[in-house]
Amino acid sequence: MEIRGSLDLRKRQVLIFLVLLGLSRADTESAHYSVAEETEIGSFVANLARDLGLGVEELSSREARVVSDDNKKYLHLDLLTGDLLLNEKLDRDELCGSTEPCVLHFQVVLENPLQFFRVELHVKDINDHSPTFLDKEILIKISEGTTIGTTFLMESAQDLDVGSNSLQNYTISPNSHFHIKIPDSSDRKIYPELVLDRALDYEQEAELRLTLTALDGGSPPKSGTTLVLIKVLDINDNAPEFPQSLYEVQVPEDRPIGSWIVTISAKDLDAGNYGKISYTFFHASEDIRKTFEINPISGEVNLRSPLDFEVIQSYTINIQATDGGGLSGKCTLLVKVMDINDNPPEVTISSITKRIPENASETLVALFSVVDQDSGDNGRMICSIQDNLPFFLKPTFKNFFTLVSEKALDRESQAEYNITITVTDLGTPRLKTEYNITVLVSDVNDNAPAFTKTSYTLFVRENNSPALHIGSVSATDRDSGTNAQVTYSLLPPQDPHLPLASLVSINTDNGHLFALRSLDYEALQEFEFRVGATDRGSPALSSEALVRVLVLDANDNSPFVLYPLQNGSAPCTELVPRTAEPGYLVTKVVAVDGDSGQNAWLSYQLLKATEPGLFGVWAHNGEVRTARLLSERDAAKHRLVVLVKDNGEPPRSATATLHVLLVDGFSQPYLPLPEAVPAQAQANLLTVYLVVALASVSSLFLLSVLLFVAVRLFRRSRAASVGRCSVPKGPFPGHLVDVSGTGTLSQSYQYEVCLTGGYGTNEFKFLKPIIPNFQVHDTGKNMGEIENFRNSFGFNIE
Repeated sequence: MEIRGSLDLRKRQVLIFLVLLGLSRADTESAHYSVAEETEIGSFVANLARDLGLGVEELSSREARVVSDDNKKYLHLDLLTGDLLLNEKLDRDELCGSTEPCVLHFQVVLENPLQFFRVELHVKDINDHSPTFLDKEILIKISEGTTIGTTFLMESAQDLDVGSNSLQNYTISPNSHFHIKIPDSSDRKIYPELVLDRALDYEQEAELRLTLTALDGGSPPKSGTTLVLIKVLDINDNAPEFPQSLYEVQVPEDRPIGSWIVTISAKDLDAGNYGKISYTFFHASEDIRKTFEINPISGEVNLRSPLDFEVIQSYTINIQATDGGGLSGKCTLLVKVMDINDNPPEVTISSITKRIPENASETLVALFSVVDQDSGDNGRMICSIQDNLPFFLKPTFKNFFTLVSEKALDRESQAEYNITITVTDLGTPRLKTEYNITVLVSDVNDNAPAFTKTSYTLFVRENNSPALHIGSVSATDRDSGTNAQVTYSLLPPQDPHLPLASLVSINTDNGHLFALRSLDYEALQEFEFRVGATDRGSPALSSEALVRVLVLDANDNSPFVLYPLQNGSAPCTELVPRTAEPGYLVTKVVAVDGDSGQNAWLSYQLLKATEPGLFGVWAHNGEVRTARLLSERDAAKHRLVVLVKDNGEPPRSATATLHVLLVDGFSQPYLPLPEAVPAQAQANLLTVYLVVALASVSSLFLLSVLLFVAVRLFRRSRAASVGRCSVPKGPFPGHLVDVSGTGTLSQSYQYEVCLTGGYGTNEFKFLKPIIPNFQVHDTGKNMGEIENFRNSFGFNIE
């Protein structure tokens, strides 16, 4: 084993690397090793780390590998020891044939940085083949008139070994007529010639059988034999002759089997059987006999098997013409195989990276080599990839290329690249080879989660069940894998008084929102909070969105009667003079509903009456009026049950019981005892929101009543009897508030009915509201409603 360096070669290679390859470093040393053929697999060849001056750790870290020119793995590099070992048995005769010396060329490739070392392995021949004759029997016809010293050409033996192990000598079995002569040959091959030592006598011996032995130069020598059959013929004094000693033809390698190549013709001046010529190949190798055949009569040479320029470029064929008398002549046929472009380029991948991060630039994707078995322009190649890709090809060493990313990639724009390496030769027609590489772009956490909306509005009906799913938020992340896994969370509320943790919760995996407890519209109509979405990348990225929850009202409050009180105390008795006209206002049922919207729209109807048809209730404002004139036959006491119903679904209702006493006049005996004043209930928060609406509606109602009483007082001249009815003092309970605007009164109003000492024009005394000076907008509308109600009972005011 030895390492030789050449200064001239080094200069040339350094220049090539600097100009064409642009590599930062290139090693030009060549290592030369030798090994005997048929050496066992795993045998030690050399310590490559020591010879190249590299450490074993450096070989492993730089991913050293051995690449042969024909892409076959004859050698194996042990990265742990740096030893170069045989990977398979080498057959020198199969690898190189008759070529000597037999040298295999390799390259040792190192990465980071990329570096090449050339290695040559000399495969030494051993004597593992014996000489063999292609013919088991050699027939020679010799005329008895042949002069002494005449030589006869004989078929040579074949020995696949070379050098001293190749064919060296011939011997023939002992006889009195012939000996073997080995003439000098221009091609340094050993051909046997049979030399006549003593004249033959056809009459004494017509046939001779001899054994021809071929010996090689091995130690010990090996041999092969064949039978030489000599037939003695009558005298023939003219041998066949060829017009020329050398014939040359050019045949393209794609010539079909059976095609005619050339016709070889010789002449013999003899007549009869001695003038008949037969043609044969002699000294022909096995390759020649397999590839060509000759017609023994016509001398036509035809193609027997396909030609391959890449395997054999020319054939030298010796043709012998033998006449009927055994005389022969010879010529040489030189067949030159012409190359055609029948081999597409070959692509061999040495290393490949199929996944690269999206934020990396100029990353090595693949290292590969290209080769074309053709020659000339047919073997010249062009290597390329698609133009619209962020990758480029970079030539490195000889026929090696690297595929490198051009810039940082974006997985969200394109997560996969299909790269087609196209290698085209310059032959006619041009042949190309395509090799596809799929490169996957691995994700980097460079995108924050994005909500589908910047704000969400959710609607929840009050009195919901706990843990009710009220809605969802959704965010997506353009990244992949764990970088795209989104976790949802509730962010601290901006309002420190909002008990967000007890109101809602969020599923961290899917963004579902749940109400933790039952919501009450009357306590909380709406609230806002923020939700966050965080991915699981490193570092984690997040975003947020606003969620607004609107509580929808449900019909969960029944109407509450404010007047007359229904608290089980002494009933309030309404006094009605028997002289009252139809439409006389007896009293007004005042009720409120804690709900909102249509759930708080109240309607009134007379459910029960002692005498049906005597009294009526206005459905919209709860006013109780006489329906007809009173008569002496009507009972003095009447009990009325008024039903108050809201407009919810399902509707809720309450009843109010009224006691009406018909009197001839308001007098002291009819007045009931004063009643205890009910305790003042605490005001509810709803009062604050509803007082303005109730005050406006009540103002309209008071104005309507005042107008009605004024008309009545103008028409009536007699005084009404004095009566008295106890009225609750102070404000009504705070939670009994109506926001419907249907005409019911709020806690801001109180009514007082007083008796006078004699006949007078006033029947009722209406006190001003506690909250005065509300504007009245729909006076005309209320007047119209009073007029319609009065007309419905069949009386008019003139």
